Amino acid sequence: MPSLYFSDPSSLEHDPREAMPGHPESPARLVAVERRLEEEGGLGWERRSAPAASTAELELVHTPRHVAAIRELSKAGGGAIDSETYDGPDSYRAAAHAAGGAGAMARALLAGEAKTGFSASRPPGHHAEPERAMGFCLFNSVAVAAALAVAELGAGRVLILDWDVHHGNGTEAIFRARDDVLLITIQQEWIWPGTGRAEDVGTGAGEGFTINLPVPEGSGRAVFLSLLDRVVAPVASEFAPGLILISAGYDAHLEDPLGSLALTTADFGQMAVEVHELGAQLGAPIGAVLEGGYAPNALADSVAATMHGLDGEGESMPAPETAVAAEAAARVAPFWPAAAGG
Repeated sequence: MPSLYFSDPSSLEHDPREAMPGHPESPARLVAVERRLEEEGGLGWERRSAPAASTAELELVHTPRHVAAIRELSKAGGGAIDSETYDGPDSYRAAAHAAGGAGAMARALLAGEAKTGFSASRPPGHHAEPERAMGFCLFNSVAVAAALAVAELGAGRVLILDWDVHHGNGTEAIFRARDDVLLITIQQEWIWPGTGRAEDVGTGAGEGFTINLPVPEGSGRAVFLSLLDRVVAPVASEFAPGLILISAGYDAHLEDPLGSLALTTADFGQMAVEVHELGAQLGAPIGAVLEGGYAPNALADSVAATMHGLDGEGESMPAPETAVAAEAAARVAPFWPAAAGG
């Protein structure tokens, strides 16, 4: 059963540099990824076209007004939404295919067509809120996949693990009051967008179903693997998701210009190995959705390493003990007792 890779040429047509010269979120990111995968013969993954998400699918997580606004701005020729977020003439189509690729991946995984998938599209999505485009993001692709999985595909519960260097504020805003989607996000503390505080745990029925794990500048393999071991794995086991989605950002790479963390390409591969092991233990398929990563070569290598790891290549390793993980486990234990026994 091959793993599935979703993409669409429209991802290369969205280009913020048309209005914002030097913008880091450029087509060169995916060009580098595709070149790297070509060098490895596609890693043996089955390629599938990413369809455009329907309006109804986008409106699972965004307001009708937001979806219409992005569509109409593109039709009108496009323009800047804010100082860093651009909606050009081809951007609605690219963003719709990005969200649709994530949704198609969820459909395939939950239909039993594969155990692993990767949706490699742009623009990224995890900063897009229900009624606001921001942080390079127009539509929240991983949120569309999660909401679709619950609403239509019988997943019951979905775990989203976000390891982008920036907090996934949009995903948090979309699901913060829900208990059928558990968001665990590891991000560098005190940087843009200024959200993701450890004390933010969701609201109402969703209290405890948002787990923010901010980490200090310079954090690398030890901190991330310890958080996967002490927090993510025990909480996921208690939550028992029918689907695991990764908001796979690579701007925590030590070569990335937008973050100050210290993960290497090999570290992303090892994190993927650990998530693969978790999925196998829980009997849950795993799908990754591309988010950030603005050093093209490091991004390409890290995506390939992630795909290798998710495909079962590599061995799980014991996680080191870190104070960051111990403190985080203690914080979440009142909501998730399994974390207390890590």
